[in-house]
Amino acid sequence: MTAFGLASWQANAAPSTPSTPGATAEQPRVSNPSPVPEAASGTGSDPLTGTEVDKARALALTPQLAANAKDVTGKAGPEYLAAELDVDGTGRQAELYYYDYRTGKLFKQVVDLKAGKLLKSYSATGMQPPASEQEAKVALDLLVNDPLSAEFKEAYRKATGEQLNGTAGLVPTAHIYTAKPADKGASQCGKSRCVQLIVKTGDGHFINVTDLIVDLSGRQVARLK
Repeated sequence: MTAFGLASWQANAAPSTPSTPGATAEQPRVSNPSPVPEAASGTGSDPLTGTEVDKARALALTPQLAANAKDVTGKAGPEYLAAELDVDGTGRQAELYYYDYRTGKLFKQVVDLKAGKLLKSYSATGMQPPASEQEAKVALDLLVNDPLSAEFKEAYRKATGEQLNGTAGLVPTAHIYTAKPADKGASQCGKSRCVQLIVKTGDGHFINVTDLIVDLSGRQVARLK
């Protein structure tokens, strides 16, 4: 989704000279313009609008997928990952990606926004696209509540001068991790959905804990060896 807006304006005019001694010249002002409302739908190769993404998600989430799949929290329905314009399609077609934690499958749903229907559905195992914000938050919760988080908590204390008390105020960024041939401790990653985290504190410090792997499928934390 692309946000539309106008850049701020600045007035460069010099103040006029007061005609009466002691009078104060009023500075000319130009107020910031209101942002241009986002269009309900794009045209051609325009990125999907927010309205189009909402419509596409409603079309893509079939009753069967909603009932049978599980998201990263264990709730019914697959984990929504992303939506993008199908550049190879005709008209306004969208590709939506979901991950099912029950089966370990990635689903790709292709919808026709103009016709209002699902065109194609694909699924495959062993494919791990970028993580969602919800997956990053769940990974952080799993990390903080695991005994292996001791070094992370100490790094947080040194960076902020405070003890870590929960995850409030922390902003996690999750990167998908796929096991390498020599991996020990996270060899299941790739088949399982795993992430590495970089965490930003409320005061702007970044804490790198990429030596720890969070297995979202198995809901466990492992250290790379």
